Amino acid sequence: MTVTTQAVLAASFPPGEEAVPAATRFTREVMTAWAAMSISGDAERVIAELVAQVADGPFQVRWVHEGGTVRAEVAQHVAEHGGPWREPVHGVREWGVRSDGELRTHWTRLELPGGAAHPEEEIDAGFSRSPDWLGFLADASDLLAGTLDPDMVPAIIAQIVVPRIATWCAVYTPDQEGGPLRLAYLWHADESELDVLRARLAEVEVPVGDGPAASVLPLEDWQALALPLFARGRGLGVMCLGRRDRFPEDLMLLAEDIARRAALAVDNARLYHQQAVANRALQRSLLPPDLPDVPGLDYHVVYEPAGENNAVGGDFYDLFPGPGENTWRFAIGDVCGTGPEAAAVTGLARHTLRLLAREGYGVAAVVGRLNQAILEEGERARFLTLLHGEITVGADGLDLRLVSAGHPEALRLRPGGEVDVVASPQSLLGVFEEATFEAEQVRLAPGEVLLGVTDGVTERRSGDRLLDDDGGLARLLSECTGLSARAVAERIRRAVQDFAPEPSMDDLAILVLRAPGHAA
Repeated sequence: MTVTTQAVLAASFPPGEEAVPAATRFTREVMTAWAAMSISGDAERVIAELVAQVADGPFQVRWVHEGGTVRAEVAQHVAEHGGPWREPVHGVREWGVRSDGELRTHWTRLELPGGAAHPEEEIDAGFSRSPDWLGFLADASDLLAGTLDPDMVPAIIAQIVVPRIATWCAVYTPDQEGGPLRLAYLWHADESELDVLRARLAEVEVPVGDGPAASVLPLEDWQALALPLFARGRGLGVMCLGRRDRFPEDLMLLAEDIARRAALAVDNARLYHQQAVANRALQRSLLPPDLPDVPGLDYHVVYEPAGENNAVGGDFYDLFPGPGENTWRFAIGDVCGTGPEAAAVTGLARHTLRLLAREGYGVAAVVGRLNQAILEEGERARFLTLLHGEITVGADGLDLRLVSAGHPEALRLRPGGEVDVVASPQSLLGVFEEATFEAEQVRLAPGEVLLGVTDGVTERRSGDRLLDDDGGLARLLSECTGLSARAVAERIRRAVQDFAPEPSMDDLAILVLRAPGHAA
């Protein structure tokens, strides 16, 4: 039996943990574009099985529409995969393996319910006469809303449109608002025609327009339309579509509908990206650019902001020179909340600590003045917990002066594995004007470790349990004897990650100070 290939959609993927999820997402997009959502579950499971066998190296996924069936192909260079292929078990009609020179391809074929027609036949049936179009629009909206990556949106637009509405699609976007358009993504139902089409489009000036109205793109042998991506009063790019025959009026309406939805997706992705860039820049400005090399001190810091887009959080840390010879100041703190309000207090705290230390204020005086500075913020004030101290580096250990202002307990690890709490709890900052603070002396002998964390560690939740319930953090620290400061910090970080399966919703900061040397 001869099977005629009628449409091909393909994508290449890098190896790694995201290989299987990425390939299944692509498969879902293909099934949506071909109005084959009834077999999408089987198709995704088949691809997941095949990709799991090749995820240790780069590979390509190809979906081929053959009229009444679809064929899945997973191809990889022979050098990347030498093991035997396993037969897929999910709903395949037939399967096999072929080698074409350097490529080895595992393929399977799935039945389409009722021998579904090729997409071009559905196009010819007409928008108004096809019951699948409303579902297609709904699926297209879901796909467009499903990503906020501005580089991915043009690819999704093109693969939604081809081949259901047009034979090919080119999406143009500017690198920056108001800048010249560039070809962001190009897709053709026949992959072998891409290079020829790209060369021809390079010779055509794409009309920008000042509104959402479509225009004709002068391209020989094609009826080509240019539909501006226009949202919230701004032009965000152009979606160009091409067919060998004329676009029926109903398909024109459908294309314009897709263009409106695509424009909103582009706009949302750009706004999200701009906010993410601003958040990252603000986060960087609130953290010390570089931590110093301190002779006689082994230390390490772990900092992980939580939340969507690594939004600006309230945790912070610092280590900087103190006012005396061989002295250093450190801080680890947590501002209540996230976002710009918390960031304002974070910046105030970090810069106040440095400024007052430079002026020669002691640790307790610095904390008291910071408390007043936060209260003076008025309605913008946020509660702040803080562990602040001064380190004096000596030949036989470290002498510390500490203030723990409402902060999670600071723990000391001795070489024998004993763990004790240092620094008595005092008032958190930004609450009481009359609060006073007193520094406490702590000695770290050679080999001893001081651990300071924020509540992203102590309050890491798994069901009804917190990580620090029944002294959980102290038990973790007791298992870190003999480790460097970096190793201690990383072990605590991994324990926090492993404590619960879901990602943490709180910022995390860990500061470890260790007196070099060994106990006598």
